[in-house]
Amino acid sequence: MQYFALTIIGRDRPGIVSQVTEILYRDGFNIADSSCSILGGQFSMILIISNPKITSKEQFADDFAKLEESNLSVFIRTLKPGGEERPELEGHLCMISVYGADKPGIVYQVAKELGDRQINITDLNTKLIGDEKRPVYVMMIEAILPDEVEIETVESWMVELKQKLQVDISVRSLLAVEL
Repeated sequence: MQYFALTIIGRDRPGIVSQVTEILYRDGFNIADSSCSILGGQFSMILIISNPKITSKEQFADDFAKLEESNLSVFIRTLKPGGEERPELEGHLCMISVYGADKPGIVYQVAKELGDRQINITDLNTKLIGDEKRPVYVMMIEAILPDEVEIETVESWMVELKQKLQVDISVRSLLAVEL
């Protein structure tokens, strides 16, 4: 079966998810995986989709014309075989939270620290909260720690970075919940 990555980006407004999923439903697509978020005032959505009767994006790309006419950008990418599969990641989940004054380089420096130590980031979200007088930058990272790496070890890696960036960084374990 052929899988596709569908990306939708545009100014946020109510009903985008409904419109996109209606098209997919009418066309007989299955949503294998998805993520949606509002970034600034822009809505962003990426989905991994499939339909056993559809083998090329040209067979359905025109179905999104009305979305593009409403100022949403639609991108469809054909995935190579296996691109839809979630890899089995060894280790245990943790959540790394970063809070502090907004400044360039926070995401890079925390991600570099983790990447240099071969920690796989599986999800990353940032937001600016508070008000104009006291804005607070918040970053939430979900990561997979190798079995031999403890939460306390990651916390110790972050001590110098906390001081350098003048932010609070905390690490906690996430227990996987099976449905």
